[in-house]
Amino acid sequence: MKLITEEVTNVQVITEKYTRGGKKCKRLCIEGTFLQGEIKNRNGRMYPINTLCNEVKRYNENFINKGRALGELGHPEGPTVNLDRVSHKITSLCQEGNNFKGKATLLDTPMGKIAQSLLGEGVMLGVSSRGVGSLKEDHSGTKVVGEDFQLATAADIVADPSAPDAFVNGIMEGKEWVWDGGILREQLAEKTKKAINTLAGQGALEEHKLGLFSNFLNNL
Repeated sequence: MKLITEEVTNVQVITEKYTRGGKKCKRLCIEGTFLQGEIKNRNGRMYPINTLCNEVKRYNENFINKGRALGELGHPEGPTVNLDRVSHKITSLCQEGNNFKGKATLLDTPMGKIAQSLLGEGVMLGVSSRGVGSLKEDHSGTKVVGEDFQLATAADIVADPSAPDAFVNGIMEGKEWVWDGGILREQLAEKTKKAINTLAGQGALEEHKLGLFSNFLNNL
């Protein structure tokens, strides 16, 4: 399974008023298209609408409806949400044709406050969906996302979403990810671990450990 990220720049910033403990408060929200289906995007990928519908249903049931759909500020380097970098909570994700419109509330976490400050100063921010899944190239060269696609988050908040595309996609999507006891791990690391265990069992670890380490680094 590969890490798959998609960026969307067309999001709106909304200021909502609410009452907490009798006090009138304000909070910032972002809203826009978080996911797009049945169209080849600028990364050369296409998400079948049935794949997105099934995954959004799971994501809504397991994360949004339970108040634990979180996103980070910036481009994380893996398919898990890091709590120390959480900036917002995704509160809705609904289908509109072949797109899925989402809404997220900025939190008063350290990263959330940075995002709020940036938006307050007029910085244009976008969102980036993040998930894992298989890719299969069709006859036209489009990479079709497989039915095993799973969202890590419907939206991370990113500044200048177009600039980091090549770096994030080229480095992170080149790695394979596997499920291991409910945790996503890099397949490369898993292969190295198995090789170490095999060599250790054969009493040949000392002779080959440098080569294993070099191979691991060369494939990062």
